[in-house]
Amino acid sequence: MTLRVNNLSVSLGGVTIVREINLVLEAGEMVMLLGPNGAGKSTLLKALSGELPFQGQVAMAGRKLADWAPSQLARHRAVMPQKVDVNFPLTVKEIVAMGRPRTAKGKPDLIMNRLMEELDIAHLRYRMVPGLSGGEQQRVQLARVLGQILDASGPRLLLLDECTSALDPSHQQLVMEVVQRLAQEQGISVLAIVHDLNLAAQFADRLVVMQGGRCFCEGGAHDVLTHSVLKAVYGYRARIISLPEGYPLVVPLGSGSAQMASGNPSCRQAS
Repeated sequence: MTLRVNNLSVSLGGVTIVREINLVLEAGEMVMLLGPNGAGKSTLLKALSGELPFQGQVAMAGRKLADWAPSQLARHRAVMPQKVDVNFPLTVKEIVAMGRPRTAKGKPDLIMNRLMEELDIAHLRYRMVPGLSGGEQQRVQLARVLGQILDASGPRLLLLDECTSALDPSHQQLVMEVVQRLAQEQGISVLAIVHDLNLAAQFADRLVVMQGGRCFCEGGAHDVLTHSVLKAVYGYRARIISLPEGYPLVVPLGSGSAQMASGNPSCRQAS
């Protein structure tokens, strides 16, 4: 088990933003956080990344986060925030190299080169990052954080906050395929915030839906992406289609469409 979260709560300015979250991530598992704006998803990730104080217990590989030395933790936990602004004249290669351990002078970093190729930024390696598009910059930052943990031994945790928000559909698929494959091949646990329900349905091993700072329910895509859950959490009217590929497709319905089927969520719901 890579990550265990017990009764995690976060309060800011005397207001509880995230309340009593319990979560477990196994090695190689890809879990995606869903929920409307303001549900507490980013706050949860910031607590797990050490950016915000929290109440409760968080352990990685059976050790409390506080028991990890910062230099050691940096090789086992990587974090990609929702937005990273680069205002300095640094090249793509220089940004990606920030996530890599030092190599002997003159020796090529094969992992860095591999990540840039797989994330379709190798041709940009000498471009200045501030001049890139938003989607290109997202892929650069993802290469940096993947490079931080990719060749480390032992448990590894990857925290991603909307890492595909600025990408076109082709690059969304590319990025998710790369992350999924690396997670499976290397046993990296991934916790990712995603707003695209269909992207989450396609790639997540498990979905966790948040509402009002709490876990509303969790389960597989077919259990979570139901009429009743989408209506309760998003106020969202949709048609759910089971695809032969093995995951559901969520098709939005306009206000004039027929009423959705009602019923209780079939996913495991938090009390």
